[in-house]
Amino acid sequence: MKVYNNILETIGNTPLVRINKLTADVSAQVFAKVETTNPGNSVKDRMAVKMIEDAEKAGLLHPGGTIIEGTSGNTGMGLALTAIIKGYKLVCVLNDKQSKEKMDILRAVGAEVVVCPTAVEPTDPRSYYSVSRRLAEEIPNSWYVNQYDNLSNRQAHYESTGPEIWEQTEGKITHFVVGVGTGGTISGVGKYLKEKNPNIKIWGIDTYGSVFKKYKETGIFDENEIYPYITEGIGEDILPANVDFDVIDLFEKVTDKDAAVYTRRIAREEGIFVGNSAGSAIKGLLQLKDQLTADDVVVVLFHDHGSRYIGKIFNDDWMRERGFLEENIVTAADLVAKHADKPLVSLYAEELVSHAIAKMRNFGISQIPVMKDGVFVGSIDDSHVYQLLVEDPALRDAPISSIMNAPFPVVNHTTHIEDICKLINKQTPAVLVQLENGKFHIVSRYDVISAIS
Repeated sequence: MKVYNNILETIGNTPLVRINKLTADVSAQVFAKVETTNPGNSVKDRMAVKMIEDAEKAGLLHPGGTIIEGTSGNTGMGLALTAIIKGYKLVCVLNDKQSKEKMDILRAVGAEVVVCPTAVEPTDPRSYYSVSRRLAEEIPNSWYVNQYDNLSNRQAHYESTGPEIWEQTEGKITHFVVGVGTGGTISGVGKYLKEKNPNIKIWGIDTYGSVFKKYKETGIFDENEIYPYITEGIGEDILPANVDFDVIDLFEKVTDKDAAVYTRRIAREEGIFVGNSAGSAIKGLLQLKDQLTADDVVVVLFHDHGSRYIGKIFNDDWMRERGFLEENIVTAADLVAKHADKPLVSLYAEELVSHAIAKMRNFGISQIPVMKDGVFVGSIDDSHVYQLLVEDPALRDAPISSIMNAPFPVVNHTTHIEDICKLINKQTPAVLVQLENGKFHIVSRYDVISAIS
């Protein structure tokens, strides 16, 4: 019978798939190493098993012990599968920018999940690096994996991923492109491929907010390069020991928006449902396409599965809120379409200022039109109300009519966005749009900024 003794034996031998539409204007042949066919749906399964088995051999991990790791989710899944088969407990420490799906999946396979804030220094006791180390000290019979500095990480890719790519391309590969996080994949694969052919180029994909690119180019660890970013799984605010900068020929940075947009395009144009770092890798390759020729064979590694980003990258509302959704917004009707299902929040001139404050708070809005006898007679916005209340707190009990500004301009649903931009300024924070059905909706500064960003 053709069977496997356990799920860990199914790791590896992932397919190499030609990319067609997205790279139509790239001279080279481009193939994706699709790591989602691993049992944990990511490339991290490879190194998770390797790190645990090496720890067992070194006497660092004992029967019945607890494995502790800081992870973006994918390494945690690989560790979880290995822990199940080998009989270990697992504690995964994630930062709060990781998708809910990743956290839920880890819990589903028996891991304990600890969530830490993203926007803190690595040395901060609340960071997921620090929390992981602390838990390893507090929990008896535990072992801290430390995928960033554990060199079994990159060795796993030297032993498996690299040889697979070389064999699948029959040694014809000229470029390897991959997003860089811990550095294990790019360094292990890169070392193997360069030993086979020193002329193979190894390109690392970085993100804005990460230190890798500048460090490679200058040797300077610049803390000014570090700031919060949305892209998951790549980029770092530290220099992991697994990143072998000598193996990597260059780094290319990709924006959060481009990473998200191209992740969706991979699914819709190539039929490959993969995660955030795949979008970064493809966009990075396209940014570097002028360095490629018709004789080149490029392999881009796709780290993980798209199911881990359903609530984020593949959610239109999430994309729209960040200005990532590519929409053809040209008229007032296009702008209000985002919230056309919500009723217009308004106030009556006779109501009190305190009522206005309550509505702003309850609905999470900053400006409200004011009506009297069914006609728009004024408006209020949070900055105006704030200024008045600072000067005279007693105005909370004053009627809105006594403090309101002029009414918002009213435009037709066919009004072009450029004309709306001319109406919205420091004194006028919003306009009202009358739709074909006669109903009104509001368009704020934020709506316009989201549409044109």
